[in-house]
Amino acid sequence: MEKTLVINNLGNNRAYEEVWAIQEGLLSQKVKQKTDTQQEHNIGEQNPQVFPDQLILVEHNPVYTLGKSGNISHVLISEEERKEKGIEFFKINRGGDITFHGPGQLVGYPILDLEHFKTDLGWYLRSLEEVIILTIEEYGVVGGRSKGETGVWIDADIPGSERKICAMGIKCSRWVTMHGFALNVNTNLDYFNYIVPCGIYNKQVTSLEKELGYRVDMNEVTHKLLKNFEKVFEVKIVNSSEKGVN
Repeated sequence: MEKTLVINNLGNNRAYEEVWAIQEGLLSQKVKQKTDTQQEHNIGEQNPQVFPDQLILVEHNPVYTLGKSGNISHVLISEEERKEKGIEFFKINRGGDITFHGPGQLVGYPILDLEHFKTDLGWYLRSLEEVIILTIEEYGVVGGRSKGETGVWIDADIPGSERKICAMGIKCSRWVTMHGFALNVNTNLDYFNYIVPCGIYNKQVTSLEKELGYRVDMNEVTHKLLKNFEKVFEVKIVNSSEKGVN
């Protein structure tokens, strides 16, 4: 059976807490389905179309999120200053440290059952990175990986020139994933000056806009990313309206 992936594009100016709740609800549904199926039948008999694998796409309002192993000292401004700048803050249940989400950033939250793909978190993270590497390559930007660190980097092997263009952090429960990646497209990079991004000192953050010298069409980036997601994960992408997904 051909694997399908339902795209749920929530658009821009979405509050982080609202989308986090959507993720939690979808993960709970998929985990419950797996648990109920295992109790009644062999796990291989479950119907993935009941709660299909999804990819949520969104642009958030400005927000800092701190992963469960993150260090609060990596937030460099006071709570009062942060609120004055209109930036929300949440401690969340993904891996990783502090990062920023906001306008001009394409955020993707795959809600995938890795038993439909490969039960290997290392493979999953490298695959997400590959999707981003292929996408920015279409703009002539050469991305890669930094040893011992997740996400996608530019000039990762050149000391002093390393700059991160896409952050990643995930959670996995019974092989069902949530959270995901944040690709800086036209992001205002000043927001990163008030944190230690991903808890990594002395390395820069960049965006497609900064690398290319012009603003990039977000819809175009989204189209390219979805095409590469299909390629890397070997899935067929369908819209949420086609599957009746809210």
